[in-house]
Formats: sequence, structure tokens, C-alpha cells
Amino acid sequence: MKPVTRIRLMDDNGQKFFGEGPARLLHGVEETGSLRAAAASMGMAYTKALKILKNAETALGFPLAVRAAGGKNGGGSRVTPQGKELLNRYESYRDACIQANRRLYLEFFPEQP
Repeated sequence: MKPVTRIRLMDDNGQKFFGEGPARLLHGVEETGSLRAAAASMGMAYTKALKILKNAETALGFPLAVRAAGGKNGGGSRVTPQGKELLNRYESYRDACIQANRRLYLEFFPEQP
């Protein structure tokens, strides 16, 4: 038995708009410079990745990534400064929640490793 912590950010209507999936997607964009490549590395369709980002951006009110269409000079994506800040804050919050959950778990289930 072990505790599991999943952190999701929800909008005012109770709809999930950010969590581990979107965070991984943004990291993929940072690493590859491409939303399409980031989605492919996760086994996700580009259209789904785009929908996930647009949904989060709508809920947050700011862009997480800027996308440039392909063409002669190629396209690409990059995470915005606000997107990087959200990602850093989300991951810090998630890590703090995991640590707190672990402490509470050991308090309530001290016989568990």
C-alpha cells in the first residue's frame, strides 16, 4: 500500500484544465521546439495536444505556448514566459503536496514502509 497524489487544476465549473499531462506536453515543447513533436513523443495526436493547450489557455486567460505555422522557414512552438512560470509553480505545488501526503500517510499508517 502506498499513497498516491494527483494534482489537477480545475476551472470554476469544475473542469480539469491542467495537470501532469499538460505539464509533460509543455516540457516536450521546451525540449523539441514543436507541439507536434511533443505530442508524438507522448503518443498523442497533434489535434488533441492543441485542444489541451487551448483549453488551459482559455481557463488561465494567457497563452502557454506560441505556435508558428510551418512553411518555407518551418514552424515550431515555444513555451511563453507565463507558461514557464505556471509550469514551475504547478510542479513546486505538486511536489509539496506529495511530500505532505507522504508525511500524513506515515502519521495515519505508521506500520507501512
